[in-house]
Amino acid sequence: MATDAGAEAHAEAHAEAHAGAGARGGPVLRVSPSLSIPLDEVSWRATTPGGPGGQHANRTASRVEVRFDVEHSPSLGPRQRAALLERLGPIVTASSADERSQARNRQLALERLAERLAAGLRVPRRRRPTAPTSAARARRLDEKRRRAVTKQSRRTPGPDE
Repeated sequence: MATDAGAEAHAEAHAEAHAGAGARGGPVLRVSPSLSIPLDEVSWRATTPGGPGGQHANRTASRVEVRFDVEHSPSLGPRQRAALLERLGPIVTASSADERSQARNRQLALERLAERLAAGLRVPRRRRPTAPTSAARARRLDEKRRRAVTKQSRRTPGPDE
């Protein structure tokens, strides 16, 4: 990993302040009220950002990619693991190259990872099928009758009419 120790310490301190401390005492990433992931389960990698940008972008490893291994995480319960595996796959990644600072990009990547995990855990509301009301049925039939009359009045008369 190409990281700066000061930036890493700053990012971890910010993540801890943002997310809180876990049961093990280390910094955690709060995903939902029922799920907090210790940051030692999240791996991260810093690379140079792509695209133009001059000397700073070419030399600074400010793009951050964070990865979370769903299959081997002890923080997940069986239902959470099954839902995430089904919806997001065995490894969930998020990255950020929005800012010039590696520490800020790490913070943004962690937030994006938390959003993706929360979206993967969200249970979609079941659709409740509805039937048209009797008034809606009556309106539909009235409109059909009107259209039929309109079309009939446009017909050219046949030879026997």
